[in-house]
Amino acid sequence: MRYGTGPEVLREVTFTLKPGSFHFLTGRSGAGKSSLLKLMYLAHRPSRGLVTLFDEDIATLPRKRLPFLRRRVGVVFQEFRLLNHLSAFDNVALPLRVAGVKESTIRKHVDELLAWTGLGDHMDARPPTLSGGQQQRVAIARSLISRPDLLLADEPTGNVDDALGVRLLYLFEELNRMGTTVVIATHSENLVSRFKKPILHLEDGVLIHHDRVEAGGGTGDPRDSRKPFGRGKRQ
Repeated sequence: MRYGTGPEVLREVTFTLKPGSFHFLTGRSGAGKSSLLKLMYLAHRPSRGLVTLFDEDIATLPRKRLPFLRRRVGVVFQEFRLLNHLSAFDNVALPLRVAGVKESTIRKHVDELLAWTGLGDHMDARPPTLSGGQQQRVAIARSLISRPDLLLADEPTGNVDDALGVRLLYLFEELNRMGTTVVIATHSENLVSRFKKPILHLEDGVLIHHDRVEAGGGTGDPRDSRKPFGRGKRQ
């Protein structure tokens, strides 16, 4: 992958994510983590090579098919990308409303998820009135609400303290246990060491794939892995 006529920011990167897997994506700033995520959530197509997502070749896929694939991918952006004129509740509810989910179901799931992320008292607040950490939690809740097949998170704990960061990782783990494939880009050595997941490590645009045995989750109190939303049928 390259931007314009500049040098390749990713090269000779080859890997496969098994459905239902959980990986950390690591590497120093500028190593190419965000660029790799952009390829995976279909913001860009590869300059050369092949990207296959859900058995579809991204390089040759007609543009009209891209929105259908994007709906299967949840993304947590570093810059949040919240709609400032909507409340926290409405920002999180938006993907379900676009999908035509009943309002009663939306209310139940959004209430539960915002309460779990510690925003139960801020449901009616608009993003400009929230702190950076609170906005990040709204963005995370929005990415999770429709239970995507693939969740990509770019530094999702960068604006929260360590305790909340661990709690959010339990949330990602719970979604993973329900079948979602998860990739989290992070600089946090604490999270990487605490949650024994395979690592995809980038160095100067080249991927070094460190596989390690998954230990079935974090080493903290399993009681903290409370259900963020019901286990009913996926919407």
